[in-house]
Amino acid sequence: MPNNDRGQSLITKYVWVIETIYKAKKISFKELNEKWLDDEISRGVDIPKRTFDNWKSVILDMFGIIIANEQCGEYRYYIANADDIRNNGLRSWLYNTLCVSNALANSQSIKDRIILEYVPSGQDYLQPVIEAMKENRVLNITYHSYWKDEENNFDVQPYCIKLFRQRWYMVARSTYSYYYDKGPRVYALDRIHSLQKTEETFSMPKEWNASDFFDGCFGIIADHNTEIQTVKLKVSAGQANYIRDLKMHESQEEIERNEEYSIFTFNLRPVFDFQQELLWNGEDMEVLEPYWLRKEIAGKIKRMWNKYKDDSK
Repeated sequence: MPNNDRGQSLITKYVWVIETIYKAKKISFKELNEKWLDDEISRGVDIPKRTFDNWKSVILDMFGIIIANEQCGEYRYYIANADDIRNNGLRSWLYNTLCVSNALANSQSIKDRIILEYVPSGQDYLQPVIEAMKENRVLNITYHSYWKDEENNFDVQPYCIKLFRQRWYMVARSTYSYYYDKGPRVYALDRIHSLQKTEETFSMPKEWNASDFFDGCFGIIADHNTEIQTVKLKVSAGQANYIRDLKMHESQEEIERNEEYSIFTFNLRPVFDFQQELLWNGEDMEVLEPYWLRKEIAGKIKRMWNKYKDDSK
């Protein structure tokens, strides 16, 4: 029998199995093998049943994805915890990322026709930060702040990481007493100029939770001084199609829709990064409520207009 694993990543095969079963919802081993043979990944070699059973175990260990069998009728296979893939979380992100990587890896012949976005901070510091989080190890970082335009060296306790707009961020707590008492802060990984793990360890606060820290946040700004509140937006019909398919925020709800516009509501903290998103949508998006936010956006638009008004003559 030909060696079907030679020169080919097993992870690629695991992802193919997960994706095929997930899309089919339920599929017999015979049907799965037929799809396998129709794909270049098989190189014309069947999946031995024992190999498939081994892959199921590895997929469970590696991805936490359970491939179960009906145990009756056609004995079809299905993803027992499919909600974990559908829901927005680490397992979903990992699965989707590997699916994309799998597709790209099998597209070398057209690589010049695939254009990707650059993520500037992941490759240098993401792995050591994750390792430090696993070990509860204090990090020493040299950090350049855009706001103060200065560079400082200090120790932090890494609590969590978050990806937002192609940039990785770390939530960490300074070990220096003055800043420690102020709680965790957010640091952009692409503003770190050097990073090293120290021998010092720390204990994660039992009451601290990453989801709670970013509760009601649009992006990366965790301003807990601003209350979570209902924001109502009037969105042009054309732009509504985009945010209907790709939600601006998980709390988004469409409460009114007609041929000209839609009304959406959000429950969040409408701070700087959310306000920037509103401005990015330009005239296609209007704040209806709350009134203070409407005034805030109107003020920003007026100040922008003052910079350009002389060009309108």
